[in-house]
Amino acid sequence: MKIVHFSYKDSKNMYGYLDATEENILIIKDGKIAKTPIPVKEAKILPVSIPTKIIAVGLNYKDHAMEMDKPLPDEPLIFMKPSSAVIGHKETIILPEISKRVDYEGELAVVIGKKCKNVEIVEAKEYILGYTCFNDVTARDLQQKDVQYTRAKSFDTFAPVGPWMENEVDPTNLEIKTILNDRVVQHSNTANMKFDVFFLVSYISKIMTLLPGDIIATGTPAGVGPLMPGDVVKVEIEGIGTLVNEVSK
Repeated sequence: MKIVHFSYKDSKNMYGYLDATEENILIIKDGKIAKTPIPVKEAKILPVSIPTKIIAVGLNYKDHAMEMDKPLPDEPLIFMKPSSAVIGHKETIILPEISKRVDYEGELAVVIGKKCKNVEIVEAKEYILGYTCFNDVTARDLQQKDVQYTRAKSFDTFAPVGPWMENEVDPTNLEIKTILNDRVVQHSNTANMKFDVFFLVSYISKIMTLLPGDIIATGTPAGVGPLMPGDVVKVEIEGIGTLVNEVSK
C-alpha cells in the first residue's frame, strides 16, 4: 500500500493512499475512504514525513566502497543529515556556490513508524512505517576535504525523499536505479547491501532513539557522479516508485 503525504487546494498536510492505477489518492476520513478521490496530478506531493533526523549509512554496497577506494566497514558507517535538507518529489536541488562538485546518490530509505529504542533485528519490521526513494546529495569535494561528512551532506535541498511510502515490499530484494537525464547511471539491488534494513534499524536504535517519521537512508551502490544545473535526476526503486528532482544553482 502506497501512503502519500500531500496538499490539495486549501488543505495541507493530508495523508492518503494511491489507488491501483496510481493516478488517484484515496483520502481517509474518520476511518473511512472518502467517496471522491483526488487526482495525483492535481495534488502537491510533499516529503513523505517530517523527520526529527535523517540517519544515513555510508559504504553499504561493496561496489560503491571500491569506487571510493575505501574498505567495507566491519560495522555500519553512519552519519546524519539535518531535517532542513529535506525536499520532496519534483522540488529543486540547489547547488551551493561553495562546492565545485555535487553528486547524486540514489538510495532506499526507511521511514520509522513508532518510537524505536534497543530493538532486536527480529522486531525491527514492527517499527517501520514504509519504504521510499532517497537521494543522498553530497558535495563530494567538501566530503573529501573534511574529516567528517556533516558539511558535505547537510546543505538545504540535499535530502530529496519520496514520492511516497510503500509498506508491502521486501526491502532486502528490490531493484534500484538512478537515472540522470534519461541515462541509467546507477543500477543494483538491495540484496547487495552488506547490512540489510532490519539490521540497520536494530543497530541504530541501540545508539539513538528513533522517532516516528525519522528516516534511515541505507546507502548507495556504485555509479555516483556529478550534478549540473538543468539536470533531472531520478531515483527509481522497484515496487515503490520514482523520485524526480531538477537541479539548479
